[in-house]
Amino acid sequence: MVIDDRSGLDISLIDRSVLFQIRRSQTLLGRRFQSRFSDFGITPGEYGVLLLIASNPGRKQTEIADALGMQRANFVPLINSLEARHLMERRPSAQDKRSNALYLTAAGDAFVKEICAAEETFEAECTARLGGAKAREAFMLLLARLSV
Repeated sequence: MVIDDRSGLDISLIDRSVLFQIRRSQTLLGRRFQSRFSDFGITPGEYGVLLLIASNPGRKQTEIADALGMQRANFVPLINSLEARHLMERRPSAQDKRSNALYLTAAGDAFVKEICAAEETFEAECTARLGGAKAREAFMLLLARLSV
């Protein structure tokens, strides 16, 4: 039996649950992300979209959404918001005129550089919590196994 020091509750069933531990970690890391990136006014979803566009300029919006596992209903408002902030733009795809290709604007490129610099510090803190670079690498491999 595992007893929570704060509440006195028996937490043994959830304490050994992979699903619960991942969910709890996601919630806590999400809060840390929001705290760290609140000055940028960016959500984790927007962050992921901007990074993928920066790494893959000119890719169709469906490809970016699929890579992030986002549904169209959630993705379109997100890119509308980024476009309204002049961080990215849609252009007709060279391969398929019916599709939009996504590109960062000059302001978006500068913004991505800023958030990547902030993310380096955040990543370093997470890596330290995991026990160093080797532990982080092993952790990332384990997470990838759960994602397939």
